[in-house]
Amino acid sequence: MRLDDALGFAINLTGRALTRLLMSAFAPYDVTPEQWSILKRLEEGDGITIKELSKRVGKDQANVTRISDLLQRKELIKRKPNPEDKRSSLVCLTEEGRRIIQLLDPIDEQVHQIALKGLTESEIEMVTQLLSRIRENSNADHQG
Repeated sequence: MRLDDALGFAINLTGRALTRLLMSAFAPYDVTPEQWSILKRLEEGDGITIKELSKRVGKDQANVTRISDLLQRKELIKRKPNPEDKRSSLVCLTEEGRRIIQLLDPIDEQVHQIALKGLTESEIEMVTQLLSRIRENSNADHQG
């Protein structure tokens, strides 16, 4: 099989292209796509542990801890003690974090409009479902 015919290669190239587009759009606000994914997951429900946040963004805990430390220095998130487990803390958005999300949401939407230009709603839904199935298959096979 030629590399250009490999689905994984095409998915990777597409992901990198989307990341570059988002990175460029967010650059003036000093937020990376990785940081954005954490902020958006926290917007969906904060007051969660790093372990839970790691699951929700699909990254390992060390990576999420590193990104969270940076977001905390930027005062976009804060940590508070976990009353159920003294060894961990809960990650929460700050008011500034919520403000930056409101500011970047329309930019994120514009990036998605650029990327999805010319695709119908049903095509977008189909691609989303197919990617989800590929991800599930890959994760299931990887876990044994």
